[in-house]
Amino acid sequence: MDSTVATGSEENVWGGGNKPLGASYGKLMMWFFLVSDALTFSGLLAAYGFSRFKFIETWPIADEVFTHVPFVHGNFPMIYVAFMTLILIISSVTMVLAVDAGHRMKKNAVIWYMFLTIIGGAIFVGSQAWEWATFIKGDFGALETKGGRILQFVNADTGERAAIADFATTIESERVNHEKKNGVWYYEGQALPSYSLNEVIAGVKANSNIQIRTEAIIQEGEGQGEKTLLSREETLTKLNDAVQVVEGANLIQNEYGSRLFADFFFFITGFHGFHVTSGVVINLIIFFNVVLGTYEKRGHYEMVEKVGLYWHFVDLVWVFVFTFFYLV
Repeated sequence: MDSTVATGSEENVWGGGNKPLGASYGKLMMWFFLVSDALTFSGLLAAYGFSRFKFIETWPIADEVFTHVPFVHGNFPMIYVAFMTLILIISSVTMVLAVDAGHRMKKNAVIWYMFLTIIGGAIFVGSQAWEWATFIKGDFGALETKGGRILQFVNADTGERAAIADFATTIESERVNHEKKNGVWYYEGQALPSYSLNEVIAGVKANSNIQIRTEAIIQEGEGQGEKTLLSREETLTKLNDAVQVVEGANLIQNEYGSRLFADFFFFITGFHGFHVTSGVVINLIIFFNVVLGTYEKRGHYEMVEKVGLYWHFVDLVWVFVFTFFYLV
């Protein structure tokens, strides 16, 4: 009798018996994982925010970095990133519809909505890979000074960025890329940039309309929020500080500005991309199980709901990543 009373009392306090808060063991473990993962992303974004605040005067301007659209030439700030975000949000909506269809035991509807979710995730991952490749390749090229500062170039006639390829002077030299086809691939060394430092400097001196723009952001007065543009005289003097040509971005160099920006970009977006890729793979597995009727035989589609929680988390994290990297 006492044992029965104790058990009844325990169940009343627990509020769910073997299913705390009405959630199954699997859903509860998924929530534990998502909370721990959220803390990881929070730490990464907090570190990014601290670094940006500390080096705000040299931080790249997102509108000048993410301006590309596949198969279209031109300057379209944030257009493709906004498209990627929209696709991921839509995939989250289709996942909601898949879960709802599962609750109503509509197998065909679950199949179609999960298929659309997988397609949306694949498009997002592919778009992020393309964005990485574009970021690594670079657009214009720049020079790096002894202190690690980046010097970009501007066409004074148009006020727009100037690519090194547009004004650099070709100088005959013995520059050799360390590649297998050149027969010296076994030597250690980095791949050479498209133009040497001397070729870029000679090109600047030969084109009076080329001026240097430093990575420092004007904090007040006219032109506030823009990069500092040097006069022609200051440009020729600043060339003496340059030590190498930088093309694109990687973990060591970044033609767009602070190398920390590139480090955080690759790590945080890469970490999120890994999550999306994992989500696509998991959704594929669940999708085939749905097609085979596995959950129909079980009498419930709780597994679809559990992967749905993960997919919504990935979507929510991207909203924060998008805000930190692209909007703020």
